[in-house]
Amino acid sequence: MTDIRELFADEVVTKALVRDVALPDGAGTMALITLDNGFDHTKPNTFGPGGLSALDEALDAVAARTDLVAVGVTGKPFIFGVGADLKGAALVRERAEALAIGSLGHAVFRRLGELPVPSFAFVNGAAMGGGLEVALHCTYRTISSGVPAVALPECFLGLVPGWGGTQLLPRLIGPAAAIKLIIENPLAQNRMVKGRDAFRLGVADAMFEPADFLEESLRWASRVLRGAETVERPDHSADDWDKAVNDARFLVDMKLRGASPAPYRALDLISLARTASRDEGFAAEDEALADLLMSDELRAGLYAFDLVQRRAKRPAGAPDKALARKVAKVGVVGAGLMASQMALLFARRLEVPVVLTDLDQARLDKGVGYVHAEVDKLLAKGRVSADQANRLKGLVTGSLTKDAFADADFVIEAVFEDMAVKRKVFAEVEAVVSAECVLATNTSSLSLSEMGAGLNHPERLVGFHFFNPVAVMPLLEIIKGVATDDATLATAFAVGRSLKKSSVLVKDAPAFVVNRLLTRFMGEVIAAVDEGTPLEVAEHAVDDLGLPMSPFALLQLVGPAVGLHVAETLHEAFPDRFGVSANMAALVASGKPGVYRPDFSLDPEAVALFGGGTSPSTAEQVRLRVLRALSEEIRIMLDEGVVAAAQDIDLCMILGAGWPFHLGGVTPYLDRAGLSEPRYLPAGVASVPV
Repeated sequence: MTDIRELFADEVVTKALVRDVALPDGAGTMALITLDNGFDHTKPNTFGPGGLSALDEALDAVAARTDLVAVGVTGKPFIFGVGADLKGAALVRERAEALAIGSLGHAVFRRLGELPVPSFAFVNGAAMGGGLEVALHCTYRTISSGVPAVALPECFLGLVPGWGGTQLLPRLIGPAAAIKLIIENPLAQNRMVKGRDAFRLGVADAMFEPADFLEESLRWASRVLRGAETVERPDHSADDWDKAVNDARFLVDMKLRGASPAPYRALDLISLARTASRDEGFAAEDEALADLLMSDELRAGLYAFDLVQRRAKRPAGAPDKALARKVAKVGVVGAGLMASQMALLFARRLEVPVVLTDLDQARLDKGVGYVHAEVDKLLAKGRVSADQANRLKGLVTGSLTKDAFADADFVIEAVFEDMAVKRKVFAEVEAVVSAECVLATNTSSLSLSEMGAGLNHPERLVGFHFFNPVAVMPLLEIIKGVATDDATLATAFAVGRSLKKSSVLVKDAPAFVVNRLLTRFMGEVIAAVDEGTPLEVAEHAVDDLGLPMSPFALLQLVGPAVGLHVAETLHEAFPDRFGVSANMAALVASGKPGVYRPDFSLDPEAVALFGGGTSPSTAEQVRLRVLRALSEEIRIMLDEGVVAAAQDIDLCMILGAGWPFHLGGVTPYLDRAGLSEPRYLPAGVASVPV
């Protein structure tokens, strides 16, 4: 077995710096350990063998002392700790190595709960994964109200919180709340909670404001040690653990259909926590961690994680940031739902005036009213203050004329998906805006170059394709037309960054990346049904992928009319690969929203519109048909240079289509299935047996 320290040769070691602190009111001396890797908050504290050894040595030193009344742990500015060093974890190749990683983490962290004096975690900044587990091992915890992220994201990557999280957290806050942090949030696009939310859940015993967080935490610790303050925690032994675990198992089945083992192992461990001793529970975590560190899903998750954490932040092909123009006012053409969502996002993130235009006052009032109502919801949830809410409402206004765009720096259209309509809109906008104003289109499938052909300055037209819902979906496809210049493109990327979106540069090609691949995917499923495959069989043929929703459920979400329109656009461009289903057209003509009723049961009348063929396929035949079609389309897209590399297709599908993290990107998945050409794969991916 390789010494695990060799696997982490590039580890940035998090040091455990110890200093004595005289607690207020004569409570005694605390040894305060500060976790600090020597860098600022942009390189968070993580734990590999070096960091664990450093903490272990610090605990050796404080455990040997008899003059201490307590031990405290805190982090460097803005960061408490964010978990294990994933670079080293990715290099594990033997189960014994994986088991050693789990055992070492437990051996060190558990000491915090087994010292001869109480231990206090002062969570001053982001606490994720192993960082949060450090805090859970302590006797008491305080948290700053300004902490931006508290999470156990391991299931998102294909792991479990294996250094105490599955055993300590459910006993602390109850099984249902623990399942939310350990399983539900990771499976919901790796959602994180803030410090205030963590305190409300019971993760921390006290909460203080950031400005004097450490001072107040030390005063609180003094009161606890002197008996002036008592910490009471609810007893969760009587909670209905079986119901909480079974309900969560149903949720996981609905989302993943058994495709990823990590959430199921986490549920087993949470169930075990009800009766297991510390030794038994930690040993079970070691075994689970060892199995999962050797799993295909972890390597897939780490590849996907690298995409969204690194490549997404440095978009391939993006021009020099210095070329970007300042955007001090935004115009939005249209006041429908998509336009209104965009207006709110621009106002919140850019904090500049946003003006919507539409054809009549009623539509305009509805659009602006939507924005104001959403701001009120944010206020009610405490996500904005009253002053911020008033300011946001004041930033978003409406106008019946495009003259309101005269001083705008960035104007985006969100009108009906029709080329003639969009060209007319841009001709009208160009007549009133300045020569430097960027013109953007939210088209999901139409040609950018054709759209700008009649403009006096087509070089300032750029594709800016959001995904619905706008505030939630992280992907932004930025499309470069044949005439788009670098200043326009740089401005688009700068705006995307300000909106906190992950932007990918895409060539002007029909339906770009996500919609092109989803339409090919959907087209093959619908074609199989048209040929005689029962809809229920085709619908569930790719369940084993663990996609966020089945094909016909996705069709219902986007709307049959939209799906048909994109299919027609792609059929016009590529008639040999994209068909237009007559049965799909019949569904649109019927006015039905899809094949499902509101209660998610199949609508027999809608289902009856499909089929009629005499060549049914099995589920496996449909599955292979779909995957082969995706492989072919991706190969063609890479040949055409639609994106810079296969990683960009993977990134688009993960962030824009919900391609599961545990599959590690569509291109390596297809390669491992023997369905793609390795020359397109990112370096090193083809060799990873995910």
